[in-house]
Amino acid sequence: MSLPNKKENLCRCVGTQTRNVQRTALPGVIDRIINTLDDPECFAHIGDEPIHFSTSVRDMIEKLRNILFPGYFSKEKVDSVNQIYHVGREITRLYDILSSQIIHVLRHDCLRFDRVCSECERRGNEAAFTVIEQIPALRKILAADVRAAYDGDPAAKSYDEIIFSYPGLYAITVYRVAKILHQLDIPQLPRIMSELAHSLTGIDIHPGATIGERFVIDHGTGVVIGETSVIGENVRIYQNVTIGALSLPRDAGEKLRWAKRHPTIEDDVIIYSGATVLGGDTIIGARSVVGGNVWITHSVPADTKIFMEEPRLIIKNKQRKEAVSEGD
Repeated sequence: MSLPNKKENLCRCVGTQTRNVQRTALPGVIDRIINTLDDPECFAHIGDEPIHFSTSVRDMIEKLRNILFPGYFSKEKVDSVNQIYHVGREITRLYDILSSQIIHVLRHDCLRFDRVCSECERRGNEAAFTVIEQIPALRKILAADVRAAYDGDPAAKSYDEIIFSYPGLYAITVYRVAKILHQLDIPQLPRIMSELAHSLTGIDIHPGATIGERFVIDHGTGVVIGETSVIGENVRIYQNVTIGALSLPRDAGEKLRWAKRHPTIEDDVIIYSGATVLGGDTIIGARSVVGGNVWITHSVPADTKIFMEEPRLIIKNKQRKEAVSEGD
C-alpha cells in the first residue's frame, strides 16, 4: 500500500487555505464593484429590459438561410412531397422569431431611453412581415451573387460548394437581410447580425452600406466595408481589403455621424488583397482594377489600373556573402 504524497497533501492544504482567504475577501471586492454601478463615467444596464442574446440571433439567421436556400441547411430531406409543408413551417417559425427579436429591441430602446411609445408590437410585426415579403427578391439577388462567385473562381467546383462553405456568401447573405432592417430603422439588431457574421467569417460589412448584385468576396478574411460605402454591380474584392474612412478627429462621432465617410466603388471593379480605399469623396471608376496592397485616398477614373511598382526582392544565400536581388 503506497503512502500519500506529502508534497501533494501540502499543496492541497495550502491551496484550500488560500481559497478560503480569498473567498472571505470577496464581499469587500463585491462592494467596490457595486459602488461603480452608480458611477456615471462607467456603463451599467440595471433595471432595463434585458438585451437579446446572440444565440437567438444566430437561430434567426439559420432560419433565414433555410428559407433563402431551401433544403441546403435543413435537418430533414426536402422534396416535392413535403416542400410546401416544410417551407411554410419554416417561414411561420421565422416570422415568430424575427418579430419577437424586433419587438424586443424596439421595446428595449423605448424603455431604456424613456421615449414616447413607438408601438413596438405593431412595428415589430410589420417589419418582420416586410423582411419575409422580400425573400423572393432576396433569393434572386443571392442567386446572382452565387453565380458571380462561381464564374470568377476556378477553385469552385459547383454552386453547392459555394452555398455550403464560402464565408463570403454567408457574410453577404446576412448583410442583405440586415440591410432591410437597417432601412426600416430597426435599432441594434442589424448591427448585431452583421457582427455575428463578422465573428464567424472575419468579414465586417456594416448594414448601412449599399451593395449591388453579383457581389463577390473571395476568401474574405480581414475585409471591412464601412457604413456609407456604395458598391455597384459585379464587383469582386479579395481578402484583407478595407473600404473605409479617412482618419477622423476625436469628436467625429457627432460631427460626421450622418456624413458620407466611405468610398464609392462603381460597377465591374476588382480590388485585390490588401488594398485600402479610403474617404467619402473617393470614387473608383467602373471597370477599374485595384492591385494588391495599394493605398488610395483619391478618385480614379473608369477603366483604370492601379498597382504598386514591383518591389526589389533581396535574397540572402548562406553560401554567398553578398545580397542578390531577383533578376540578377
